[in-house]
Amino acid sequence: MHNRLGTMTRVLCAVSIWLGLLTGCRPVEEPGSSTTQITLAGSTSVQPFVELLEEHYMAAYSQAPAINVQGGGSTAGVQAAETGIADIGMSSRNLKEAELALGLKTLPIARDAIAVIAHPSNPITNLSLQQVRAIFAGQITNWSDVGGKDAPIIVVTREEGSGTRGAFESLVMGDDRITLRALRQDSNGSVRVIVAGHPDSIGYISLGIVDERVKALHLDGVAPSTENVVSGTYTLARPFLFLWKTEPSLAAQDFIDYVLSAEGQELLAAEGLIPVKEP
Repeated sequence: MHNRLGTMTRVLCAVSIWLGLLTGCRPVEEPGSSTTQITLAGSTSVQPFVELLEEHYMAAYSQAPAINVQGGGSTAGVQAAETGIADIGMSSRNLKEAELALGLKTLPIARDAIAVIAHPSNPITNLSLQQVRAIFAGQITNWSDVGGKDAPIIVVTREEGSGTRGAFESLVMGDDRITLRALRQDSNGSVRVIVAGHPDSIGYISLGIVDERVKALHLDGVAPSTENVVSGTYTLARPFLFLWKTEPSLAAQDFIDYVLSAEGQELLAAEGLIPVKEP
């Protein structure tokens, strides 16, 4: 009977997690058994890097429980950690004041720079922080106003609840609001695709996923790079966090330890992130 109930509960939990329902259920561990799956959920900025870590971890430790990595945004990551839907929540921003009262444990696993990106064909290579703010606020609407060609600027932003957007608003926008005319996308990858396909567009994404399809702009003459983030000359940087409320299971703690190990930190550094521990 216990085995049947345990199996039914795990199925219901898996369905709830898949549907994104905040029901508070957690995978059931039968006495004497080990966790069969570790679930991480939240920031779509953190997600691809954790998926990379998961691949290397499972290759090295094939007997470890399966690891399920889901997106949803940083706010969803906070909720997943608070309700227990996920073993570990993921956030690409610091917790808001109201979230600090939830009693979550926060663990930085890396730092990331936010790059302002344009199409590679765009002649603009540098903008001031004030110009970026004015563009995303809808106050500057033509590239000719910042030294470019005569063409309307297509602003691309992340959706509300995104950790990348929250960090961008905090670090760049100040009291100004992002224009309602901006195209909203649900992941950094989607922003990159839009900017790569539209020569007159501008957006912002994690520096770690900038590739040849887009061009990262200098800000006030400073290039977005790991070295400039470490030195403090490039200021658009934010933390990548793991979150949980109840003490992680032994299996989840093993994965956390791997992420913070020399190997894990080296993998993150190779992908353009700034390690929290010297690899």
